[in-house]
Amino acid sequence: MSTTLPSSDRPVTLRVMPQPSDANVHGDVFGGWIMSQVDIAGSIPATRRAGGRVATVAVNAFTFKQPVFVGDLLSFYAEITHTGRTSVTVSVEVYAERQRLEAEVVKVTEATLTYVATDEDRHSRPLPPI
Repeated sequence: MSTTLPSSDRPVTLRVMPQPSDANVHGDVFGGWIMSQVDIAGSIPATRRAGGRVATVAVNAFTFKQPVFVGDLLSFYAEITHTGRTSVTVSVEVYAERQRLEAEVVKVTEATLTYVATDEDRHSRPLPPI
């Protein structure tokens, strides 16, 4: 089930390689570690759009499509799919580049998260105009 990375006109938001400490004794990366990386990737465009601090308020959807292994190079692609008065919804796709016997690229995770813009006191605030 090999695929290719998204086209080059869609920039990678985050790229990371899981380490042995991110996995169980069999080399399978913990789902919670992947979730935290997805949250980081999703927060990047949300923070840019909000012009500052954001907080994760919802994980609308999260699907693990393939396992992730120590040594996979993960590429996270995040894009804003919706904005509200104070919120930003972001879609994140994760692809793994595997260097086994043959190089392989597989989509491993997809998620949708919602962030809210917050002020210094961590109260919600309106998004700035574009």
